[in-house]
Amino acid sequence: MSADSSSAAVAHPFDPGCIFCRIIKGEIPCFRVYEDDEFFGFLDISPVTPGHVLLLPKGHYPSVLDMPESVGTALLRGIARLGNATMQTMNAQGFNLLQNTHEAAGQTVFHAHWHIIPRVHGDGFTPWPQQENPGKERMQSIADAIHALSVSD
Repeated sequence: MSADSSSAAVAHPFDPGCIFCRIIKGEIPCFRVYEDDEFFGFLDISPVTPGHVLLLPKGHYPSVLDMPESVGTALLRGIARLGNATMQTMNAQGFNLLQNTHEAAGQTVFHAHWHIIPRVHGDGFTPWPQQENPGKERMQSIADAIHALSVSD
């Protein structure tokens, strides 16, 4: 995420070629479930489970890495509100929160967005298979490299 310490309201970036920007603007219909100053939510038209919701910033940011940090509070508020509302509506026992960043991770629409997927025991959805632990030395090497990069500016 990029830092943005401005608290003044600004116009949201818009990409006329982005399907999500066009949905937010009302040019393409959707089944809207949530809206606040920073975020917009609607039902996914290809749901993993019934009630699968997409939550996205109103501004066009190709990935979560491009979003200003200032929208973090609104993001958490939207996730909590939509997660609770979706679980209640769908009589779900939980939900998966999924965010794909870049094509290699499965991102197909390049406007940052989160999937809220309601879950019930035995629904058959398995988000990802786990791999074998690569061992203590490799794990430490990976942890050290990630830590070094995450604390530098």
